[in-house]
Amino acid sequence: MYTPTKIERFNQNVLSKYHIYNSVFITLPFDAIDNTGVLLPLFTEICENGFKSNKSPKEIFDLFADKFLDDASEKDKIDLMFRFIQYIERQVVLFDAIEDAAFPVVNNMEGKGSLRDIKETAEASDNQDVLRDFLSEFNVRPVLTAHPTQFYPGAVLGIITDLTEAVRKNDLLKIKQLLSQLGKTPFIKKEKPTPYDEAVSLIWYLENVFYKTAGDMVGYLQKNFFDGKSMQHPLISFGFWPGGDRDGNPFVTTDITVQVASRLRTIVLKCYYIEIRELKRKLTFYNVNTLVAEIEQKLYKSVFYSKGEIYITLEEFKTQLKAIRDIVINEHHSLYLDDLDALINKVNLFGFYFASLDIRQNSKIHGKVFPLLLSYLKAKSTTAFPDNYFDLDESDKIKIIGKVNAKLNPEDCTEEIAKSTLESMYAMQTIQERNGEYGSNRYVISNNETALHVLETYAMLRLTGCENLSVDIVPLFESVDDLQQAFQIMEQLYTTDYYMEHLKRRGSKQTVMVGFSDGTKDGGYLMANWSIYKAKETITEISRKYGIKVVFFDGRGGPPARGGGKTHKFYASLGPNIESEEIQITVQGQTISSNFGTLDSCRYNLENLLSAGVANHVFNKGENLLSDNDKSILDELAQKGYDKYMTFKAHPKFIPYLERMSTLNYYGKANIGSRPSKRNSGEALVFSDLRAIPFVGAWSQMKQNVPGFFGVGTALKHFEENNRWDEIQNLYDNSLFFRTLLENSMMSLAKSFFPLTAYMKDDKEFGAFWEIIFNESQEAKRLLLKIAGHQSLMQNYPDGKASIEMREQIVMPLLTIQQYALLKIRELNQSANPDETLVADYEKIVTRSLFGNINASRNSA
Repeated sequence: MYTPTKIERFNQNVLSKYHIYNSVFITLPFDAIDNTGVLLPLFTEICENGFKSNKSPKEIFDLFADKFLDDASEKDKIDLMFRFIQYIERQVVLFDAIEDAAFPVVNNMEGKGSLRDIKETAEASDNQDVLRDFLSEFNVRPVLTAHPTQFYPGAVLGIITDLTEAVRKNDLLKIKQLLSQLGKTPFIKKEKPTPYDEAVSLIWYLENVFYKTAGDMVGYLQKNFFDGKSMQHPLISFGFWPGGDRDGNPFVTTDITVQVASRLRTIVLKCYYIEIRELKRKLTFYNVNTLVAEIEQKLYKSVFYSKGEIYITLEEFKTQLKAIRDIVINEHHSLYLDDLDALINKVNLFGFYFASLDIRQNSKIHGKVFPLLLSYLKAKSTTAFPDNYFDLDESDKIKIIGKVNAKLNPEDCTEEIAKSTLESMYAMQTIQERNGEYGSNRYVISNNETALHVLETYAMLRLTGCENLSVDIVPLFESVDDLQQAFQIMEQLYTTDYYMEHLKRRGSKQTVMVGFSDGTKDGGYLMANWSIYKAKETITEISRKYGIKVVFFDGRGGPPARGGGKTHKFYASLGPNIESEEIQITVQGQTISSNFGTLDSCRYNLENLLSAGVANHVFNKGENLLSDNDKSILDELAQKGYDKYMTFKAHPKFIPYLERMSTLNYYGKANIGSRPSKRNSGEALVFSDLRAIPFVGAWSQMKQNVPGFFGVGTALKHFEENNRWDEIQNLYDNSLFFRTLLENSMMSLAKSFFPLTAYMKDDKEFGAFWEIIFNESQEAKRLLLKIAGHQSLMQNYPDGKASIEMREQIVMPLLTIQQYALLKIRELNQSANPDETLVADYEKIVTRSLFGNINASRNSA
């Protein structure tokens, strides 16, 4: 029987259904917007034809108003724009739900990259023993972060879940009800969420998606690779940043950190309670039923009657489950053993902590805190540090830190910045006492530039009185310069005796974090990605030299510009010179809901990450090794791209363009995250203080996506002009790393749409700057298509391309409105007496328009 292709399955199960259900949606009667559903398709058509005719957003909307709005006042037009935005937001939700419902049909859940594929490939190549040994040490660790790119409030997320299920069942009546509910449900958050609110939102995914998916995956591996024996090594674990990430977020307090850890423990105990209740109905046998009932009662009290205390320890829980298992096997013919093992697997995975709460702070904050702490020690007549400590050279400071044997309490600190920093370190001890060591055992230092940044953090942790630290100190290298010197910093740490003693107590393992987002913002797409690759190679080499197993933790965002895109292909391409026995990766904002939001998509993407590690270490071992010539070519490409990007970034119109022509200044008004959009509180925008998310997001809203392609065209053209095209063509054909790097850049270009802002080329101040961006995009597109041998971008991912095209079509009217509003704001502000009320109305339109576009793009910021 003929099996439809992936694009055929997508067209049938996603596109066709969307058109059907959207036709139902636009005819539903909503209060005061009965004609909106009729006008929106007409406006969409005018937008499409208008951009083809090189019209500006203002000309397009004015044409629509002249044609379909009789004598409409400015207020009438503004009201209609808001209604259009509301409709488009809900169309995006509808498309999301339909695509989620079709996920297991469109994607081959048992195909390449699946656990089944791993099993069959291992059997075919007689690699079962090698694979079993590898899986006994390998770990995949997604770390959930609350960066502000998730716009759906909780009520809307609930509707998406129900709508996905209704679409899957083709329940038209239920779909109509949910679409009606969607039309009347607010999308706007009137107040910014607190860090605790963000944590609660993300814990929902742990409870409802990751808990079951991770448990099922381990169960499959246990049955098929480990002969049914329990896996002692946690193959999958989860990290968590909301409530612990203090870098640039003044709203993360110690109380919130402890509350989030408590919430994580309560919710995982609740999951166990629900599962033990289900087992209680099955394990009704003699000698078993009483043990199950006892566990159920203790878990119930711990979840519903506890004020911070629990009535069963993790060891007691595991011991009783083992006792039950032995009785079921020996006395009851292993009846319901699979169900019992499923719970045991989850207890081994999640303990009483669910996800490890990382603490993060910026080295610049530590730079202010450390002198204060020394002054407090001096006030207590403690001689841990000499008075001239800050006058000493680095080597002498490092020696002194190793001798620190003192204790400070937060109450000793008079400055809030010092008190809160010390409190966060004490909080880690509190969480470990309650949730176990894995509850919070990593301290991440952002903007780490020296070995002293790590060692002074070590000293501060020692000041909490913890003799043998159960904490891993994780330096985060972000800028191009920091990445290039990272291996020297790590060698300095490895040659520091007391730090090596600390690492030995931690299993001779060192976690190093690398930041894709700030690297791209700092040095451009090619240089950032290549610098990270080289940093991983040099850090791996120096770590192996000193007998340390380095673990790389990748700070990736959703879009290719921030390390996203086809992420699993990067991990499959690393080769033997980069340590990769663990894959640790941040998952942010709407990427959580789009890649891990349902049981199907979560399983598919987790299995792909797992498969990437297996492919790199077991099936393709020794492959994907870049030659010295390959590296030389990549060095040259990265340098050419870097030079082009740095010239662009140094352009006098770079910051003014972002401030005055983009939506950059509107991110902070959207109430989508607790974190400020820049690190400093001053009025003037300083590029170094600008966060990567609003930076990348601003380009995305303009459909220019500069961080994902700028410099790529120039770099490739250098080889074309110098008759060296064969060199990069050969590299593209034979290097999975380079091919993935360029494919992700193609994705960025596929999500760009320059006709939207083509009117800017006539702007007296910014016209020439827009031309620079446009010309680079055209060169990148031409040469990327040439090297791939394609006629169109993403030609080899037809379903992904079709999804992007449909989403872009849905939001085209919204983006047109956004640009129209920005034009009106500039026009009004340039008048002699600006109408402040009108300016405020158009500013609200711009802010509101952010929501639908981010959600439609799924990985745009």
